[in-house]
Amino acid sequence: MNWSDRTRWVCDQARAMGFDLCGVAPVDGLAELANFPEWLARGYAGEMNYLRDTRRANPRFVLDGARSLIVVALNYNSPHPYSTAIAPQEDSAPPGGWISRYAWGDDYHEVIKAKLDAVVTAMRAEFADPFEARAYVDTGPIVERVAAKYAGLGWLAKNTCLINQQKGSWLFLGVIITTLPLEPTLAAGAAPPLDLCGSCTRCLDACPTRAFPEPYVLDARRCISYLTIELRGSIPDDLRSAMGNSVIGCDICQDVCPWNRKAPVTNLPVFQPRSFCSTDRTPHERDANGSADEPQSLLAPELKWLTSLSQEQFSAIFRKSAAKRAKWRGLVRNACVALGNSNVRRNSAQYSQVVTLLERLASSEDLLISEHAQWALTRLTSAETPAPSS
Repeated sequence: MNWSDRTRWVCDQARAMGFDLCGVAPVDGLAELANFPEWLARGYAGEMNYLRDTRRANPRFVLDGARSLIVVALNYNSPHPYSTAIAPQEDSAPPGGWISRYAWGDDYHEVIKAKLDAVVTAMRAEFADPFEARAYVDTGPIVERVAAKYAGLGWLAKNTCLINQQKGSWLFLGVIITTLPLEPTLAAGAAPPLDLCGSCTRCLDACPTRAFPEPYVLDARRCISYLTIELRGSIPDDLRSAMGNSVIGCDICQDVCPWNRKAPVTNLPVFQPRSFCSTDRTPHERDANGSADEPQSLLAPELKWLTSLSQEQFSAIFRKSAAKRAKWRGLVRNACVALGNSNVRRNSAQYSQVVTLLERLASSEDLLISEHAQWALTRLTSAETPAPSS
């Protein structure tokens, strides 16, 4: 079997595993990797020190004798409204938070890693010559989106996401780095997919925290996804009000992208929003809102429910969920900020309940939680608290 046939066979196996896209990139010539040291030098990585792993500069540093990068993509665009399409809540409704679409269902790391491992197993059964292979899903020193570009899967957009012309950007990426020689998807000398962002800047303009200092460059320190997940300490005061109701991640720059208007949806059960029955809710929360029989969903969950979770309940609910990376105290911290931004009216049915909850959290022995609860309490009880926008 020649190299081209090998590539075709591998991608057929990947599609048989359920991946929507597959391509092969060489380990050399990934031009964007040359910009990575400057990006780090600007401090844009924030506290994500794992990004400073020097192996990210060249896939050859990851695996001795590496020849090929097999890149796959899996659509996670479940058929539910985008964050920008959610209607404002009624005053009588408990304020809800936003969890990024990628974290609604099962942990994508585990879902995709299992599929990649199955592809590697099939490769070992098919190819007689010995080779090494390692599979990564955001877990190793491989910049997946750059590899995806040179595997022909799409272009790197102004919001730094990979966009495929047919699939949009709601794509989980995975990579197999291998010493097995394969024919790259793009012929020698062929250019990667054309950048079709054009003059559009909707993603940049819509970012509430202004996380893009320039097109194609992300300052992670200002990104809501970083602030709610990667940042372990106090959220900068000047960014809190711009975070809105986000508690885990942010989808705004993808929600407004024209290429996602007609993006295909997936009905895979593993990517649908998880739901939890009343037994998963705390007695305090059930007493507070009187809705013990109503299930909770990770699609716009009630903030009072999130802030009332114990460490044990958090661990049980978010087991095998990508949202667990935010940690319990991070989630409660984020939910406090979202409550501070909820604009519940003083004369609404929710106001006294929210204030009582925040007062309890403001007295927490956990200084991180108490700080953000106090901020939210001050913001809500201030005479200058803005009324909800119409």
